[in-house]
Amino acid sequence: MLHEALSAEELAAYLQRIGFDDEPRRDLATLDRIVQAHVRMIPFENLDAQLGRPLSTDPRAAFAKLVERRRGGWCYEHNGVLAAALRAIGFAVTRMSAGVMREVRGDAAMGSHLCLLVECEGPRLVDAGFGSWIGAPLPLETGTWVHDPLPVSLGTLEDGMWRLSATIGTTAMSYDFHAAPADEDLLSRMCHWQANDPASVFVQNLTVQRRDAGQYLMLRGKVLSVVTAGGEERRELGSADELAEALRDLFLLDVPEAVTLWPAIEARHEALFGDQAAPTT
Repeated sequence: MLHEALSAEELAAYLQRIGFDDEPRRDLATLDRIVQAHVRMIPFENLDAQLGRPLSTDPRAAFAKLVERRRGGWCYEHNGVLAAALRAIGFAVTRMSAGVMREVRGDAAMGSHLCLLVECEGPRLVDAGFGSWIGAPLPLETGTWVHDPLPVSLGTLEDGMWRLSATIGTTAMSYDFHAAPADEDLLSRMCHWQANDPASVFVQNLTVQRRDAGQYLMLRGKVLSVVTAGGEERRELGSADELAEALRDLFLLDVPEAVTLWPAIEARHEALFGDQAAPTT
């Protein structure tokens, strides 16, 4: 199941979902366009974790959610669907387990992220599920690239792992990975933990992110950020209605039940994001 390709009908539905209307080919131009279209049309979001709904690493469940129900999702879902779509086109795809902020959290972070290795004019890191931070495939080599408006970089560590790093102003995120097939049991356990444990940041607070025409849009709790090449602007949402409006208009999500999260978002805001509340440019 985890290594299946989408059927021809499912691939057509996926390509329609992301707005890709050409004949897909097994080449770098197609790969690049699909990843860019995916992160533009399908947002990263953790609404189901916030609403207490079950989540898994099953790409079939992710396809039903992201494509058929036109929702967003997190790494296990984004990259699960993307891997199956790329296989249907003919790409060789390897699912890889990674550790988000392993540089701080240590090896306990491993399995907290799913990313992909795709063979296309050499090995390439492909990742539509890292909070939309990565906007295009990356050659598996040391370097820095600007995925407008965010810089991303790859490098190797002394222990032989790779590290992907991305920054927004003074905020930096990273994950470490071996360029090897994932430990699927570990991914499944970490998916369950992140979706259910009170210590998980995905349980603690809402996060929604999307790329759009040179802008990076991010909602963390009630703080909405719009990042462009000129800097970052932040504002606080003021009501459940504003939350629903932002989800619909900025993040392309029609999830009416999300308004029920507003009291919890307000209650957690000061503790988790108080130092980020002031507007910045």
